[in-house]
Amino acid sequence: MDRPLCLIVNPAAGNGRARALLPRATSALAAIGAEHQVTESASLGHARDLAAAAAERGDVVVAVGGDGMVGALAGVAAAAGASYGLIPAGRGNDLAGVLGIPTDPEGAARVLAGGVLRQVDLIGVGTPSQPETVVAGSVYAGIPAVAGEIANATHLLGGSLVYPVAALRALARWRPVTFTVGIDGTDLSLEYLGYAVVVANSPNFGAGMQVAPPAVLDDGVLDVVLMRHAPKLVFVRALTKIKDGSHVALPQISLLRGADVTITMSRDVPAAADGEPLACAAPLRAGTPLRIRALPAALSVLVPAGGHGSAGAASEE
Repeated sequence: MDRPLCLIVNPAAGNGRARALLPRATSALAAIGAEHQVTESASLGHARDLAAAAAERGDVVVAVGGDGMVGALAGVAAAAGASYGLIPAGRGNDLAGVLGIPTDPEGAARVLAGGVLRQVDLIGVGTPSQPETVVAGSVYAGIPAVAGEIANATHLLGGSLVYPVAALRALARWRPVTFTVGIDGTDLSLEYLGYAVVVANSPNFGAGMQVAPPAVLDDGVLDVVLMRHAPKLVFVRALTKIKDGSHVALPQISLLRGADVTITMSRDVPAAADGEPLACAAPLRAGTPLRIRALPAALSVLVPAGGHGSAGAASEE
């Protein structure tokens, strides 16, 4: 990569892991001779502003943080037509994992300097009264969003353990919701009493849970995972199977596909994306439609040369 790199850091990511790992990444970039600068963000909104300024300068926008930061800055880079890079430093790092980007900062730095560009899809999500937000990995409503709120407020547990613990805490107080899911703008819709709906661009969320095993980052289609109502022990069983994706064989799980998905719910319930609450849906008010659409080939992201990660074309810049 012959363009300057602008590393935008979320200092709170991974309970301070991003800030701690940064010197290793910058040392590796300096050793390679890659031109770079570092800027630290004060908030997700500030990080978006920094990314927009970097893109306007012609820099490669690099997110140093977790999946929330990665998804937010991906949308900024895509809108500006900028190249994008990742240094994973959160608790989940799901998108980086699917793209084959190393979790060690030195390895991620080498991808920034010598990787190839891959075109991947993003997701647009919004309500009728709010502008569309662009995210990267998945949008979800119901118990996963409640669990995400709990995980984000938990600081005593480190690493990926926080997500299943948060899910169990969310389950303890959960009341079933009627979800209505429409696909691709047709008059047909699916209504069910249940726990969750996940609309996925990436197969993984929650630190490597394979929530949507068939999902591919560059197929122009979203994979929709529905979890219907059942005794809470069935949800616990699904949670034990989701790590390897075998939960989709349970009769309470259904899989759909579509490029344009609409969700409504029977009571006020939160929806979230990439580990962060959606401003337009925190909570999503009862009966309010949440539209989620695929944005095909929206982002050019640096990935390891050699095609490691999910299938898709990559090209030398």
